[in-house]
Amino acid sequence: MQSLKWLPVVLLLGVLLAACSSPAQPTPAAAAAPTEGVLPTTEPPSTPNSGNSPTAGPDPANPAAPPTEAGAPAVQPEQALTLTDAQGSVTVEVTPLNLSDFGDTLDFEVAMNTHSVDLSMDLSALAVLQTDTGKSVQPLTWDGASGGHHVSGTLSFPAQADGAALLEGTTTLTLVLKDVDAPERVFTWEVAP
Repeated sequence: MQSLKWLPVVLLLGVLLAACSSPAQPTPAAAAAPTEGVLPTTEPPSTPNSGNSPTAGPDPANPAAPPTEAGAPAVQPEQALTLTDAQGSVTVEVTPLNLSDFGDTLDFEVAMNTHSVDLSMDLSALAVLQTDTGKSVQPLTWDGASGGHHVSGTLSFPAQADGAALLEGTTTLTLVLKDVDAPERVFTWEVAP
């Protein structure tokens, strides 16, 4: 009699164990719905670009540039001229400001960014502008701030060298910066004849 008293408990345990050990077959609706706290792992379908339609996204020629809107030009003219050098701990971006419409000076916007180096350098003492025709000029001015981790300003060079226009007969123009957390940084642009 004593053993029959435990029979309902043993049967209940047996049913519970059987339910736990057999794999449950999910219904189609249950299989499609994600479990709470778990994100579905499906990815949206990708459609390859045929090359005929513009897409939004970063400019492959300038990965640092922000993504463009679909239908907008991929690169703005001034962005196409911007060159970047990321040697060492300092990233330097240089953009010519007036190569096609210069006056007394050839001007370059220079932006230096870092998180570890003090940028208290005078670029007018560290820069030189060279042409493929062998001409070379030192900067006239650097108007950037001195010090900090984010410095930008304009580096201006004379547009004349040896009594002639610096760009006369030039096809490439090279700006060299020395000792900006790297022995040398070289930026070269093609100049329309």
